[in-house]
Amino acid sequence: MKNGKIKKLLISQPKPETEKSPYYDLAKRLSLTVDFRPFIAVSPINHKEFKSQKVNISEHTAIILNSRNSVDHFFRMCTEMKIEMPPETKYFCVNDSIANYLAKYIQVRKRKVFVGKSTEVELLNVIKNHPTENYLFPCSDWRKPDIEKFMKKSKFKYKEAFFYRIVSSDLSDLTNVNYDIICFFSPADIRSLFENFPDFKQNNTLIASWGATTAKAITDAELKVNIMAPSPESPSMIMALEKYIEANNKK
Repeated sequence: MKNGKIKKLLISQPKPETEKSPYYDLAKRLSLTVDFRPFIAVSPINHKEFKSQKVNISEHTAIILNSRNSVDHFFRMCTEMKIEMPPETKYFCVNDSIANYLAKYIQVRKRKVFVGKSTEVELLNVIKNHPTENYLFPCSDWRKPDIEKFMKKSKFKYKEAFFYRIVSSDLSDLTNVNYDIICFFSPADIRSLFENFPDFKQNNTLIASWGATTAKAITDAELKVNIMAPSPESPSMIMALEKYIEANNKK
């Protein structure tokens, strides 16, 4: 950070599809350069690999969906295995965005779709009202333990299965590029960081973390979390960044 001013940010996520992104608004308000570079990528599991998990999709009456990837790869696997989910299947979606995305594959208005407010923990408050279902959680090999812990504790009929893997992106193009702040959104981002740059040292780089599990991965890697979201004061990453940068750049 030249002169201690924050000027350049790296967001470890894909570039927004349109210019209508709060990150671009932030960049304009605070005169920042914001770059996007996904640290991780999705790798599909084929139906032969899936079968090795000994999961019978058809026997489940309820599907838990916590991301667009889980939606895409669940229905991809159904297509590959020539499985058609019956109309009475219940879908439990972590938020409205995921529920709306379901329309890509099914007629949502004719199906039983249940929606949480925004987080997996809030979705569990919806799930607990349906204790008799046989649940399937299509997920990646990197997933939070909240759903599994809750389902086992509640003794619900439940199975999770890997439908895709999270792999590290090739970040070699960033070797000689420096940022004032790097924003991480998952523990897999930290794995990717060190797979690409085994000798990475934080030095003067500030690190922003989304969520407690990401923060733990950062501290476990002996790095320091400088900016944390969500929090009561900053429920979004944008708000956390703006608050920190404004305070820093006034010095």
